[in-house]
Amino acid sequence: RAGGLGPQCRRLGRSGGWLGPGACGRGAELAGRAGVRAAAPPPPRTAVNIVILVLAVALFLLVLHHNFLGLSSLLRNEVSDSGIVGPQPVDFIPNAPQRVVDGREEDIPVVIAASEDRLGGAIAAINSIQHNTRSNVIFYIVTLNGTADHLRSWLSSGNLKSIRYKIVNFDTKLLEGKVKEDPDQGESIKPLTFARFYLPILVPRAKKAIYMDDDVIVQGDILALYNTPLKPGHAAAFSEDCDSTSAKVVIRGAGNQYNYIGYLDYKKERIRKLSMKASTCSFNPGVFVANLTEWRRQNITSQLEKWMKLNVEEGLYSRTLAGSITTPPLLIVFYQQHSTIDPMWNVRHLGSSAGKRYSPQFVKAAKLLHWNGHFKPWGRTASYTDVWEKWYIPDPTGKFSLIRRHVEISHTK
Repeated sequence: RAGGLGPQCRRLGRSGGWLGPGACGRGAELAGRAGVRAAAPPPPRTAVNIVILVLAVALFLLVLHHNFLGLSSLLRNEVSDSGIVGPQPVDFIPNAPQRVVDGREEDIPVVIAASEDRLGGAIAAINSIQHNTRSNVIFYIVTLNGTADHLRSWLSSGNLKSIRYKIVNFDTKLLEGKVKEDPDQGESIKPLTFARFYLPILVPRAKKAIYMDDDVIVQGDILALYNTPLKPGHAAAFSEDCDSTSAKVVIRGAGNQYNYIGYLDYKKERIRKLSMKASTCSFNPGVFVANLTEWRRQNITSQLEKWMKLNVEEGLYSRTLAGSITTPPLLIVFYQQHSTIDPMWNVRHLGSSAGKRYSPQFVKAAKLLHWNGHFKPWGRTASYTDVWEKWYIPDPTGKFSLIRRHVEISHTK
């Protein structure tokens, strides 16, 4: 059985009979010399099939190459979605430099709202982040349809050409029945202030994201804020109002502005049933880090919408509401269920008289400056507007311009 052909001798021959011992011996001898079993040549049909297969693969590769070129061409331009909800892929500017963080690429989603009347603020915030980080930042800029073209033309000029961004149109229908018009509360008619409630929809594929208002300037590497540790079960990390670095300059006696009682009406039975201490320290929702996986698991957006609806029906917010009307639902939902960020990542009150108490050294050391309050750095006189203007890029269309109102200072002898 040289060459392992012994069993072949039992098979049928070409005429249907058994192979003779001579034929078997000769086959074994030849196989033994070659060291391999002899293989019959493939029939003609097999060769044709192979040729067809090769041609099909070549055609597939040509089609794939053509589609890839078309996709590359599409990604050269940023395209905004028609609505806030949709399965469309994120469209980023492809010329943005990819940076390596800790040996791997790190994408940091930063969500920021950009309304027409405050567009310069969003531009300055984005510019400051882009120039002070070594990480791969992806900006999700939330706006309304009428602002998208203006925003896009601004982003395509100057130093912002290299950023990676997505313009997301906010669907105002999401707020129907959840917000009531109140002339005393200007934010009630500004839908973009509620964009932060819908982070999982705005950033559908992200596990984590940073939200920040448009009246901020970032002076540190945003990666440090993004890496804020969140405790198990916590969907977000905020800056506490009572113990923050910012609160040290605030006038004592205005404590209610930084407690739950400053935002919620504790005379209402529904609020009292929550058993939340009125003296509990509030937090600032203008800058926060969100664990979107946990946010989705707990259905935070639906919880926030629930309290928005109840406020429309029952008026649950404090009549002397301190600050943003977006704060009360967040305070309820995240009561004793949130982590904290480093106070230097939300140095606040630069938009109020309290901001004047900061020293230049402290402002320089801050990782993030926040002009919350009535005075915005692009509008009426605010503290340290020169720091803000360092990052401001003039509007190439001329639609947005800085307004400076000089305050006359009387000097007494």
